[in-house]
Amino acid sequence: MCLFLVEYLCLNGDIMELIKSKTILTKVNYGDAWYGIDYNMNLYRGCSHGCIYCDSRSNCYHIDNFDTVRSKENALSILENELSKKKEKGVIGIGSMSDTYNPKEQDYEITRNALKLISKYNFGASIDTKSDLILRDLDLLKEINSKNNLIVKFTITTADDALSSIIEPKVCPSSKRFEAIRKLSNNGIFVGIMMNPVLPFITDSEENIKEIVRLAHENGAKFIHTYMSVTLRENQRDYFYSQLDKNFNDLKFKYIRKYGGKYNCNVPNAQKLYEIFKNECDKYGILYNMNDIIEAYKKKVIEQMSLF
Repeated sequence: MCLFLVEYLCLNGDIMELIKSKTILTKVNYGDAWYGIDYNMNLYRGCSHGCIYCDSRSNCYHIDNFDTVRSKENALSILENELSKKKEKGVIGIGSMSDTYNPKEQDYEITRNALKLISKYNFGASIDTKSDLILRDLDLLKEINSKNNLIVKFTITTADDALSSIIEPKVCPSSKRFEAIRKLSNNGIFVGIMMNPVLPFITDSEENIKEIVRLAHENGAKFIHTYMSVTLRENQRDYFYSQLDKNFNDLKFKYIRKYGGKYNCNVPNAQKLYEIFKNECDKYGILYNMNDIIEAYKKKVIEQMSLF
C-alpha cells in the first residue's frame, strides 16, 4: 500500500516528505508540570491547521515551511524498537508540537499504527489534538485505557464557530470538537480541554470563557486547563501579526502598544477572568488544577497497582 522513495512517502498519489530520525521517543522529566507524561513523541513535523497563534512556528523549534506536513522515515519500526526496550511503561505524550491528527493521517494512519504499538507494549498515552479524526481510533483508545493511563486533550479557544474559522481556519470547528469530547467521554475516555491560548482582545471575554465551560460540562469534559495569555516570539509573532492585519482592523498596533516584544502576553483582565473561570468550573465540577487532573486520570492504574 505504501511506497518509500528515498525521502518521500507515497500513497494513493499523495506525496509526503520524510525526515530522517534516529529516535522517536524522548524521555522527559516534567513531573506534575504537564499532565504527568513520561515520554514525548511527535510523529509528524509541521502542521496544516493554519492556527494564527501557533507557538510551534517559533524559530527556536527549527521547523521550516511549518504549514507543510512531514513524517519521520521508518517512524513505526523505530518506535517499536524503542518501546520493546523500555522497562518503564509510562505515559507517552503525543502531538504537542504538531497535531498528530492532521489531514494526512486520514490516509497514512501513522498515528493509528503507533497507537497499536503503544497498546501492544502496554504504555499509556496523553494526546493533544484539535481534530475529530481521533474518533476513528476510538477502539484503540479504549484498548489502551483498559491497560494503562489515557488522557485526551482538545484545544478549544473559542465557543464561536465563526471566530474559530478565522483563528483556526483549517481545522474542524469548535462545535465538532465538543461533539468529539462527548463521544469519547461516553466511551469512558478521560477527556477535556486545553483552553490555550486565550487571545487578548479576541477570545478574552467573560462570555466566551463561561460558554466554553458550559459546553465542556454539557459534553462530558472532565477538565479544562488554561493560562490567560498567549505567547509571542520570533517568527511566530510575525505570522500572528500578519493574520491580525488580514482579519482584525488595527488590532496589531494595539498588541504592539500593549506588549511590545514580550514573550508571555497576559490578557488585560487575566486575574478577574481566571476567577470567573474557576468559579464556573467549580459550579460544574470540572477540574482545572494540573495536579488534580493528573491524579484523576492516573487514579485507576494507581489503585490497580496497589492491589498487588
